[in-house]
Amino acid sequence: MFTQDVIASFNDLDHSLYDYIVKNSDKVIYMRIRELAEETHVSTATILRFCRKVGCEGFPEFKVRLKMEFEEKEDAKVKGPEHLVMEFFERTLKGDLEDKIKEAAALVENAENILFIGVGGSGILAEYGARYFSSLGKFSMYVKDPFYPIHPKFRDNSVTIALSVSGETNFTTTHLTQLKEVGSTIISITNNAYSQVAKLSDVNIPYYVSEEWYKGSNITTQVPVLYILEAVARELHRK
Repeated sequence: MFTQDVIASFNDLDHSLYDYIVKNSDKVIYMRIRELAEETHVSTATILRFCRKVGCEGFPEFKVRLKMEFEEKEDAKVKGPEHLVMEFFERTLKGDLEDKIKEAAALVENAENILFIGVGGSGILAEYGARYFSSLGKFSMYVKDPFYPIHPKFRDNSVTIALSVSGETNFTTTHLTQLKEVGSTIISITNNAYSQVAKLSDVNIPYYVSEEWYKGSNITTQVPVLYILEAVARELHRK
């Protein structure tokens, strides 16, 4: 129902509605249309248009299909890694990824300080990214605490590289907003080009793979993130 082509057709209101539904699908399947409208601060007409965009005639049909997808997700089998990697290459490498990588490398090259941020699995990759960039000659730091004091000399002329699968993690958006307010240039790597993290960024590099959940845990592959991090670092080293 929520294919990449359908998501690409969403406007800002649709994306807001979509984000709420994805995060609260277990509740939405039991809601009335007016309850969903109140929770998402949109009109019932907006919800009906949204339903038609995803191929449903009305809200009742939408809830039935959402429930079926929710139940399938709960019982889903973990896909093989080759399927997900091929999906990344087919969807992303045909686009402007190379240009985005070069643009990000140019920003990093001109910066005096590089900060990596992320939480959970993205935090682990952020720490890896800082180490990888440092190994190739551009000293970088991973900052996992948004309240960690950063001396002005490290904030001035800095680039922050933010990692987030959904691009909607409150912890990451709060941290990013704080760094943006003190003048840091923002590069983000996300699975959604229309997310809050992407919108806060000067350069966003989306990678487009299907999100996977298993028993409540997000197990979306992070292979594309590793590829992008290493590609930016190598382009920087080449320059």
